[in-house]
Amino acid sequence: MSELADLVQTFEHPRGADADTVLDELTASSLRHMIGAQHAGITVAAPDGSVQTVSATGPLPVLLDEISQRHHEGPCLSAVWEHSLIRLDSVVDEQRWPRYCRDVAAETPIRSTLAFQLFASDGTSGALNFHAEQPHAFDDDAVELGLVLATHVALVWHMVRRDEQFRSALASRDIIGQAKGMIMERFGIDAVQAFELLKRLSQNSNTPLIDIARRLVSRDAASR
Repeated sequence: MSELADLVQTFEHPRGADADTVLDELTASSLRHMIGAQHAGITVAAPDGSVQTVSATGPLPVLLDEISQRHHEGPCLSAVWEHSLIRLDSVVDEQRWPRYCRDVAAETPIRSTLAFQLFASDGTSGALNFHAEQPHAFDDDAVELGLVLATHVALVWHMVRRDEQFRSALASRDIIGQAKGMIMERFGIDAVQAFELLKRLSQNSNTPLIDIARRLVSRDAASR
């Protein structure tokens, strides 16, 4: 488990760390620890019902998520939306999710799945999923191990989102700063007056302030 802890510690220092790379490494590391599994992935479901694979060890987890979205059912979606843990022992014998299991059996070699909810906030939820090409691949020990692995992944996911929000905030601040500088230079006003002008433009046009700033900066760049 030390490499999982190392990855969590690595992402506590986001400078130079790529979020997608860290998640992919964490998913691959989780798979190496999960006995019986040959594939793993992280599924995210949005409030509009769309399903996205944000990390996968190969093409099969992506295909399984596509089948889940096709039928709006499956163990990964159930873990995301309803429960913290879902175990599917055999797609051939499973009575839940009949359309999902039918297509999985027909289109993939996957026969059992273990899925753990990662988070549920802002209307968006995720799950860490392990898949095996044999039925009944996951016993109670695998469940306990998976809970530990999912905890590590959830910690990294939280840090990924925090870092993305931080980077976005920095980028927005820089763009607004550029727009303020343009207005100050063009109209001979100070920074406070320039920001108040941006706010009025935003309010009068019912447009987010950052979008106003982006338009001004883009127009200035295009005119050069």
